Amino acid sequence: MSRPLRDYPILDKDLGRISNAEHASVQSLRPVIRFGIALILVALVALAAIGGLGHHPSVGLIVAGLAVGTYLALSIGGNDVANSLGPAVGAGAIGLTTGLLLVGMMQVAGAVLAGGGVTGRLADGIVMPGAGGPGPDGARIMVAALFAAATWISLATWAEAPVSTTHSIVGAILGAGVVTLGWQAVNWHSLAAITAGWVISPLVSGMLAAGLMALLHVLIRDRDDPLLAARRWLPWMIALTVGLFVGNILNAALAQPPAVAATAGLTAAAAAWVQARIAVTRQIRRKSRPRAAMKAVFRLPLVGAALLMGFAHGANDAANVIAPLSTIFAGAQTGALRIEGWMPLLAGLGIAAGAILFGRRLVHMVGSKITRLNSARAFCVLMATALTVIGASVAALPVSTTHVAVGGVFGVGFYREWRDRRRAKSAAALPVEEKARRQLVRRSHVRTIFGAWLVTVPAAALLSAALTALIF
Repeated sequence: MSRPLRDYPILDKDLGRISNAEHASVQSLRPVIRFGIALILVALVALAAIGGLGHHPSVGLIVAGLAVGTYLALSIGGNDVANSLGPAVGAGAIGLTTGLLLVGMMQVAGAVLAGGGVTGRLADGIVMPGAGGPGPDGARIMVAALFAAATWISLATWAEAPVSTTHSIVGAILGAGVVTLGWQAVNWHSLAAITAGWVISPLVSGMLAAGLMALLHVLIRDRDDPLLAARRWLPWMIALTVGLFVGNILNAALAQPPAVAATAGLTAAAAAWVQARIAVTRQIRRKSRPRAAMKAVFRLPLVGAALLMGFAHGANDAANVIAPLSTIFAGAQTGALRIEGWMPLLAGLGIAAGAILFGRRLVHMVGSKITRLNSARAFCVLMATALTVIGASVAALPVSTTHVAVGGVFGVGFYREWRDRRRAKSAAALPVEEKARRQLVRRSHVRTIFGAWLVTVPAAALLSAALTALIF
């Protein structure tokens, strides 16, 4: 009697195991591949510098500065992309890969169009090498500072701690400057102004985010027909933001006359209002359920706010790379401090590449682990952050975009807690354990992030001082 034909379940299972093993091996190699791509980019920049400089007497110093500057830009992108994209991804408004690509493009635009506003303050506002120009001491200080800041930021990215790149480069310049020139070379007034900006900017962002959240509740979410209210008010909010953004960029970054900037801003605002009105109406018609429609309505504004924040980040944090590079070139060539045209482009491309290669882990942390964000709350966070950073860039003030972004997230979270407590006053008192469970801002992450901020400046300064003593 012949045995019946059988399928081959064991073979199928073994083939499945092999497939799973191959998939796991590919996943495990992804970090190595990304790091390899980053090293290739650094090597290409170094080789291009060697080929362009030829037998320049300071070729070693310049190549080292360019290589480490590129690495720092990659590190900034990997660490700070969470500021721009974390809330949008956490709210589900945009996919991670698409968001990284779009925000990367906006960071390049911000660095090229508006990246020079804070460069001068970082280049000569922390230590003063002398009245005769940056000189060789300035070049050596900036090379050591680049090494130290890049190392510290890389460690923070690996530990998923969103530390400030601005804190890192300021601390590193301070440490290298003190070892090279002594304490008398420190510009304490400028350093105090920078520090004040670090303290004030997250508070401003938090208050703006909480105020925007309250405004959305008054104008839209607490109305009898929230969708009709959203159709009425959201286009005006988007138009105002676009108009202010275009006007400020033309006036402050591109040095256009105020009349030209105002006309362009009004034109852009009108176009944004029409487009937003059409998009919001379309989103409302596509969704049959009010809750789903309300979530969809905020997706376009949220993506726009994320792109605006990417531009602001490129405009402000690109100076962390441009300032050291300009000082290195001026010192190596014994010339005046000058920003070469390719420096903002190199900084922007490096930041964008770092965001795409290394930014995924911190995007998830800022977007979901501090306080859970829906589209409306994430919109408030990003708008407050972008407005604060753009205002600081126009004022040539180097602020920490990490400070500002996380301050906005905290502001929304604390506002929600205050609103929930106010609404629950008439209810029975809750046990202490239940009150702690209902806290919307996770205190452990608050403590972790503030701890990272407090240690960044002294840690980067000590690391830079040690490198300066060893290398120079």
